[in-house]
Amino acid sequence: MNRLADKVAVISGGVQGIGQATALRAASEGAAVVIGDLQADDRTAKQIVANGGKAVHVVMDVRQRDSWDDLVATALKEFGGVDFLGNIAGVTNTLGPDTVVDLDDDGWDLVVGTDLRGVWLGMQAVIPHMLSKGSGSIVNIASMAALKGLENLAAYSAAKGGVVSLTKQVALEYGPRGIRCNCICPGTINTPILANTTESMRENFMNAHIIHRLGRPEDIANAAAFFFSDDSEFCTGEILPVDGGWNAKGSAG
Repeated sequence: MNRLADKVAVISGGVQGIGQATALRAASEGAAVVIGDLQADDRTAKQIVANGGKAVHVVMDVRQRDSWDDLVATALKEFGGVDFLGNIAGVTNTLGPDTVVDLDDDGWDLVVGTDLRGVWLGMQAVIPHMLSKGSGSIVNIASMAALKGLENLAAYSAAKGGVVSLTKQVALEYGPRGIRCNCICPGTINTPILANTTESMRENFMNAHIIHRLGRPEDIANAAAFFFSDDSEFCTGEILPVDGGWNAKGSAG
């Protein structure tokens, strides 16, 4: 399929996990891809080019407006525009506990700064260029933590819940001018964020899903490609769980 031919996708967090899978999927469907990531690892971009596609890698911090400005400037310089934005970079609190009582300022700022502020700044950077052409599609990545209460994820839940609400507001604000904005809430996906989990923890994660496995990054990339494409032209403001049926169970486990 070449549903995204002659289009330009900006993808944050494209070095690994969901971001990498989304960048590779967008490229496989014909898009030129601008990958932004805090890591200087450019293997995703090189893989796309080796496969005959177009891609560049930009080292950037999604928490910084200047980084987003540089990323968009690269997209304009290299490929002439921005058609799609995948706001995918995200973190959990690696600095300590993530409960309301035990969470400290540094943990809150890391998670909310990356997972919510980063999404806002990404949209702020690309929407003016989308408005100038009267079209665009944005995909924000939230989490099942935005839809359910989950233990030890206070800042993360707050940030991802904000992404869900912000997605709906942006869809309403800019939809009449041709910009669609949708959100995916993944279940537990087998990405490097699970690297330090035990087999018992992984089994618990799988048990939360009706489909008894961990999600794959490609599962989320498939949904993102749909939202980027004209196949979803009647979809905006949608909040899509891609979660192996977890949301349908009505409980956390």
